[in-house]
Amino acid sequence: MPTIGLIYPDHAAEDDYPLAEGLLDGVRLPVEHIYGTDLHAVPELLDLGSPERLAEGARLLAKHEPDAVVWACTSGSFVYRWDGAAEQVAKLAEAAGKPASSTSFAFVRAAAALGLRRVSVAASYPDDVAKLFVEFLGAGGVEVVSMSSEDIDTAAEVGRLPADAVVELALAHDHPDADAVLVPDTAMRTLGVLNRIEQRLGKPVLTANQVTIWEGLRLAGQSVPVDSLGALFRRRDA
Repeated sequence: MPTIGLIYPDHAAEDDYPLAEGLLDGVRLPVEHIYGTDLHAVPELLDLGSPERLAEGARLLAKHEPDAVVWACTSGSFVYRWDGAAEQVAKLAEAAGKPASSTSFAFVRAAAALGLRRVSVAASYPDDVAKLFVEFLGAGGVEVVSMSSEDIDTAAEVGRLPADAVVELALAHDHPDADAVLVPDTAMRTLGVLNRIEQRLGKPVLTANQVTIWEGLRLAGQSVPVDSLGALFRRRDA
């Protein structure tokens, strides 16, 4: 089974990863942290996702001997827009000496894997940041039919949201024309409530920590289906 190295910004909801590790038999998900600001603002996010910071994350992960590395941050990747985010992960792959990606690309590839074309976005970010995620999805061929922005300024605040609030956030921002609901912040604990949200909505839900893990497994050429991590992982080629 593979080892997927995760570079995680500061501290918020990284305990989603050991939770997933317990569900994905034999998969290792070591997390190493890089530090900057946890403010959801464009200049700060550009600094957070800089090549120097991610190279430091890759160095920290080296001792785990990962098969693939993922920058586990949505806003710190899509804020670079499509071409910049592609350059970001290319430099990360070079620094790590391993296949690499980011949560933003994970959303696009997970949507494609499920055949999702039209989605609703339930974002915790301020509006200007959330709009950049919508732009990124559009560049990847995913149409956003509805977008909400909760205007939460910091990742730490997002990490303190109780489970019921996370569920209600996703439920409140569904749209009848959406094939799925996307919840794009790795600072939000979602893995423990994913199936609950999907059952209430009757459609797939993609969340940041979920797609990050799935993307790492995809890079490692592994399929690890499990019933407890949403429709994305229930696919037999998950």
